[in-house]
Amino acid sequence: MPTFTIRPLGEAAATLDQLADILVEVVADGGSVSFMHPLAPEVARAFWAGSLASAARGERIVLGAWDGGGALLGTVTLLLDTPPNQPHRGEIAKMMTRPSARGRGVATALLAEAERLARQHHRHLLVLDTASDGGAGSLYERCGYQFAGEIPQFALKPHGGLSGTRIYFKLLAPSRGDAA
Repeated sequence: MPTFTIRPLGEAAATLDQLADILVEVVADGGSVSFMHPLAPEVARAFWAGSLASAARGERIVLGAWDGGGALLGTVTLLLDTPPNQPHRGEIAKMMTRPSARGRGVATALLAEAERLARQHHRHLLVLDTASDGGAGSLYERCGYQFAGEIPQFALKPHGGLSGTRIYFKLLAPSRGDAA
């Protein structure tokens, strides 16, 4: 039984502070989520402020997993702002779990909720990428994502050096009420 709840995140200052903290912590731990170490807290906070403003415009959904004491354990973003010829597609981005919360099912639960919301928004194809070195490929494969390919030397690792990226996709079964 999970000891956390998942909900969409808003622009409250406390939420922004916790999102910034988790981003700084994940990058310091080597997580390849588009930022380099050391990551200044104000840069992390500005990133999340922009992401949550985008969510308020309906362009994405930012989810958080919260423990019973109000601590943010993890987050994932479902990107919905796609080109006109791709209204059926969404993208999973910024999947992060605090190192201290790993192994508790947080990422799996966040991903399942993102998929549920994708179906609700009539998205039946999800795509994502993850670092080849130290990324979450095994998590995504366990959750039914299919490996599509790898691009070598795609991005810098947070502590330096290059890493490839692995591309995944998942076709979602339509939710009840959706046209097949």
